[in-house]
Amino acid sequence: MAVSDTIRAQIAADLANAEASAVAIDPPTLSHPDLDAVDAYEIQLVNIRRRLDAGAAIAGHKVGLASEAMQKMMNVDEPDYGHLLDDMRYFENAPIDRSTLCYPRVEVEVGFILGADLPGEGCSRADVIAAIEWVVPSIELIDSRIRDWKITLPDTIADNASSCGWILGEQRVAIADIDTGNIDARLHRNGEVVAEGNSAAVLGHPLTAVSWLANKVSSFGVRLRKGDVILPGTATRAIDIDAGDHFVAEFDGLGSVTVDFV
Repeated sequence: MAVSDTIRAQIAADLANAEASAVAIDPPTLSHPDLDAVDAYEIQLVNIRRRLDAGAAIAGHKVGLASEAMQKMMNVDEPDYGHLLDDMRYFENAPIDRSTLCYPRVEVEVGFILGADLPGEGCSRADVIAAIEWVVPSIELIDSRIRDWKITLPDTIADNASSCGWILGEQRVAIADIDTGNIDARLHRNGEVVAEGNSAAVLGHPLTAVSWLANKVSSFGVRLRKGDVILPGTATRAIDIDAGDHFVAEFDGLGSVTVDFV
């Protein structure tokens, strides 16, 4: 532990207030340069527990910074993870109010829904394949409660890995019926292609990201459970959002998912 429980609690409260008000704060590591990844995951859990106590439920987890492009964009050298809560879910037919967010961005992700619990430590790709029930088209909405995305790895981890929402398309494909390691994807903004990539960009294979996640969360006493949504990381760079934007993410063999902002 690099910082005290008191400091962890204060940082958690500052981040929660920033999210509620859509007014970003300075990076926690600016005031607390000793803050490390373990501190940051514990800070993340303080706010997750607070939201669970208020009535939210865990819907799954996301892997962040899983591609080389995103690691370069954020100037970090390893992935991270965050929690997906049921009150973070958005729907295709319900526009999102841009003014409730700080610096939102859209990410294109090949999502998974678990049909069985995953083991924790020692989770293999074979375990992941056996546990995934559905492959789904998805968009993750990321946002930083830290001013201008000026983040280090501990900053984004503490901020729930910069996650703030998720949207699933309607299509469901069995994992046996699609090569999840080779899915081309495109993101359209207002009719123009603004990003494209392949699911292989996610740690070489998105299933690798899921096994990494299962192992990583187990060290914090967390398990990936049946019914969980898993977002393994984006196949493209993240795209900034303006009010009025209409996004469509298309996935070869998997369908599409849309999101609108007002």
